[in-house]
Amino acid sequence: AKNILALNLVSSPGSGKTTILERTITDLKSDIDFAVIEGDQQTMQDANRIDAVGCPVIQVNTGNGCHLDAAMINQAVKELQITDNSALMIENVGNLVCPSLFDLGEAAKVVIISVTEGDDKPIKYPTMFSVSDICIINKIDLAPHVDFDVKKCKEFATQVNKNIQFFEISAKTGKGMDSWYKWLKEKFKS
Repeated sequence: AKNILALNLVSSPGSGKTTILERTITDLKSDIDFAVIEGDQQTMQDANRIDAVGCPVIQVNTGNGCHLDAAMINQAVKELQITDNSALMIENVGNLVCPSLFDLGEAAKVVIISVTEGDDKPIKYPTMFSVSDICIINKIDLAPHVDFDVKKCKEFATQVNKNIQFFEISAKTGKGMDSWYKWLKEKFKS
């Protein structure tokens, strides 16, 4: 009813979720109003980074919890006071297991994998890839320096989810971000 696009960003720790959010918000803030819910077990570090780019953000610390749940999102949304016609980016706790089992009311689940993690993640953590709509392969600028086969990673992911859509990006250099932005703008308008 409020025309809010909610995306649930999930990944292992260190895949680049926060860096992707920083760059996306900075580059698209004139086109889309963003708000962010940051999920971590401890600290305000990621929320502080998002706040520094001028985006409304709230931190949800889960303590020993390994994921965000609907009750946490409900409370955070009320505190955040998200404007109508905006995009809510939920950066889930870094974990490829638990967040796959919880629906947060998102329009899409976006799994992020970096080339530093290994191309076999989709078959090692098949539930996460089977429930995700998008797979962002991040840190593509490091691919020549690590043992990561992009084609093999995509093949593994499509074995568990034939409809998953891929974006190969480097949030650090900006390579490939335009394709991600195009998808995001189209999803926002629909």
